[in-house]
This record gives sequence, C-alpha cells and structure tokens, in this order.
Amino acid sequence: MSEDVKKRAGFFRRLAAMVYDGLIAVAIGMLSALVIIGVLTALFAQGIIPNQGFEHFNEFIQQSVIYTLIVQIWVLIWVSVFFLWFWKHGGQTLGMRAWRIRIFNLRENDEVGYKRLFIRLISSLCGLGTLLVLIDFKNKLALQDRLTQTEVLVLSKEENHHRAW
Repeated sequence: MSEDVKKRAGFFRRLAAMVYDGLIAVAIGMLSALVIIGVLTALFAQGIIPNQGFEHFNEFIQQSVIYTLIVQIWVLIWVSVFFLWFWKHGGQTLGMRAWRIRIFNLRENDEVGYKRLFIRLISSLCGLGTLLVLIDFKNKLALQDRLTQTEVLVLSKEENHHRAW
C-alpha cells in the first residue's frame, strides 16, 4: 500500500478496538486470578500459608493486604503481557486486528521494542490517552503515540493478515 493511501485511525475505530480488547483483557484477568487464587488456596489448605486464625481462605484473603496485592499484581502482569506480546508480534492486538488498525513506527530504521511498548501501555492511561485524538484533528495522534513516536494506521483487508504473529 502506498504511503498516501494509508490513513491514521480515528477515535471511534480505536475505541471499538479498545472495547474488544477490554473484553479479552477482562477474560485474561479472570483466568489469571483463578490460577493464582487456586494456588494460594491450596497453599493455605496445606498450612504452607499460615491461617492466622481464619478458617476459610476467602476470609483470610479479604483481610490480607499482601495476598490481595499479590493477586492484583499477578493479574496486571498477565494483562500487560497480552498487550505487549501482540503489539511486539505483529503490531496488533486481537481487537486492533478486528478493526483493521495497526501500530507503526514513526522513526525510520528503528524497531519498536518492549521498552517503547511498555511506555505506550502505561501512557495510554487505560484508554484516556486516546482522547487526545478527538482534539488533534490534523495528526490524529494519541498521547501514547506521541510519547513513543508511533502511529496507528488503518489497514486494507489485504494488509490485515496475521503472518507476522
């Protein structure tokens, strides 16, 4: 596809991809929480985690800031891995693929590495960084695009393949 035909993705296309990816992220979060809570429950039942006077694990974890934090960090890691892996391997998450948009590098001859992708993940502010696209009519760049020197372009049906995964 020639450069003049490619266009940057607008707010509503990005929003639709975010909703799609949000549903997937919730599912990944739920599954990862299920795994870690299952492991912690088994450790609690075996006495490896001291019960501290609680009879059931659910009572224990509701009162334990440390174990609740462990679960939250575990879930956050897995959800982050979802985004980072898909962005690194093909430039698209599943939602971006469904809406035919992809991350491209604005820097010539430079790879978009995990460091820049992590900055992109953090600077998106759970989607709030994309609101900048509504104000920036000319460039259609979100906060995360500007900070990582990337852009999100609309792909044709032919270009929207998964060979890079």
